[in-house]
Amino acid sequence: MKFSEPTFEAKKFLVKQGFPESFEAAVILGSGLSGFTDSIDHPVKVPYHTIPHFPVTSVHGHDGMLISGKVRNKSVLIFSGRFHHYEGFPFSTTVLPIHIAKEFDANKVIISNAAGAVNSQFKVGDLMVIDDIFRLFQKISIKPSNTFRYNLYPVSERVRGIASSIGLDIQRGTYLYVKGPNYETKAEITAFQRLGVDVVGMSTAPELMEASRLKIPAAAISLVTNMAAGLSSGKLDHSEVKEAAESRKEDFAKLVTELIDQL
Repeated sequence: MKFSEPTFEAKKFLVKQGFPESFEAAVILGSGLSGFTDSIDHPVKVPYHTIPHFPVTSVHGHDGMLISGKVRNKSVLIFSGRFHHYEGFPFSTTVLPIHIAKEFDANKVIISNAAGAVNSQFKVGDLMVIDDIFRLFQKISIKPSNTFRYNLYPVSERVRGIASSIGLDIQRGTYLYVKGPNYETKAEITAFQRLGVDVVGMSTAPELMEASRLKIPAAAISLVTNMAAGLSSGKLDHSEVKEAAESRKEDFAKLVTELIDQL
């Protein structure tokens, strides 16, 4: 399916590099989660900067690599790195992976991210399936715009069932999207808790909303990499992302593999 001229040109280029014409699933890997690429069979890797109409991600922990391969003999498109609005990209660029997934007729999208825990019952290293998103007055505008509803709950229920079937206990909750790139203040975190937020992060909401608009089934997993301001005595630091991701990389890989296979 031809989605738009830029994505069509990107697909044409990628097919010439050895990518198939369609994929059964697309996976967007968040900060520190690129280790999942070790699970891919017969990978074909293409750097973002070589692909027509692709920008380059500048965030530490994002490889900037598009990978085609197999997981459980299913064709999978892996985005190892994403584009954030706080890097200066318009929302139309932050959702580029969703548009590429649509161009390749992906049957589903699995989105992951690193997030800070607002829920004091969570702990660093927890995996959480996103039940809902909260934008806190942030307008996410992507053209062409149209009115639509999104409901993550049915998919999140299936994710929890799949996780349970492999003996993996995961959290569930609401993801608050903030533009970043700064961490939140203690006062903001206190307010977020009163609003019923469970984790906070700087991505994922635009991709989930665009997947919903384009009617692509999508699931989203947050890895808790730090406790938010005021919930821990330590200083918030990006190195926490790497440590938390390393501690759960095997569980994360198992869960995403099962979601590719069963969702």
